[in-house]
Amino acid sequence: MKNIIPTFLLAAACTLVPIAHGLAQTSTSVQERSSVTQHSLLPASRQAIIPIAAFAAVGDLGKLNSALNQGLDAGLTVSECREVLVQLYAYSGFPRSLNALSELMKVLRDREQRGIKDPAGRAPTALPPGSNILELGTANQTKLAGAPVRGPLFKFAPAIDEYLKTHLFGDIFARDNLDWQSRELATVGALAAMTGVEPQLLAHIRISLNVGLTEAQLRQVGGILAEKVGHDASARVQEALQKKP
Repeated sequence: MKNIIPTFLLAAACTLVPIAHGLAQTSTSVQERSSVTQHSLLPASRQAIIPIAAFAAVGDLGKLNSALNQGLDAGLTVSECREVLVQLYAYSGFPRSLNALSELMKVLRDREQRGIKDPAGRAPTALPPGSNILELGTANQTKLAGAPVRGPLFKFAPAIDEYLKTHLFGDIFARDNLDWQSRELATVGALAAMTGVEPQLLAHIRISLNVGLTEAQLRQVGGILAEKVGHDASARVQEALQKKP
C-alpha cells in the first residue's frame, strides 16, 4: 500500500473519492443481495453507477439519460444518483457535472410524467457543531490512501493540501448518503472513460481495494464498461489491475 502515495498525490487534486463513515457502510444490504444474479458479483444498483459516472464524465448526455433510467430502475435513489453526479465535478469539472445534474432533472420529470415515483433517498447527515474539518479530512485522506499523504507536491503548493484536507476530504467526504465503495465505483467508471488520467485510475483501483472492493469485482467493472461504455474504457481498467502492486 505504500506505493499508492506518489500516484495518489497526483490524483488527489482532481479526484473525489468516498465519504466518511465508510467502512461501516460497505456491506451490502439484504435487499441489494436479492438483486444479485447468479453470475453477478456487484448488486444491480452498484453496477448501474459505473455507466452513469462514465457517461457523465465524458459529457455524453444521451447515453447518460439511458444510464440514469436504468440506474433508477435498478434501485438507485434520487439522492444516490445526484451525489454521484455532484462528486464528478472533481474528476471532469463543474461544466460536465452541472450538465449531468440537469439531465438527471430531465429524467426525473419524464419519469414522473409516466407515473414513476422514484424513492428520494436520504440526505447526508449533518456534522456535529464545532467539527474540525481539517482533522476530519486528514483522517479520511489517510484512511483512503492507507498511510498519511505527504510529498514534494504539497510542499510546492501547500494551498492544494489545505483545500484537499478541508473541502474535499472534509466537507465532501463527510457526506454519508453514498458509501465508500459506491463512490469508488463511480470514480473508477469516470476515470476509465476519460483519456490521459491513467495514473489517477491506477490510484483509485488501489483505493477501491483498500475500501473493500475485491479484484474480482473490479474485473466485473471492466466487463460492465466493455458492455455498456466501450472497450477502451474496459481495457484501461484491466491494465490498471495488472499494474497494481
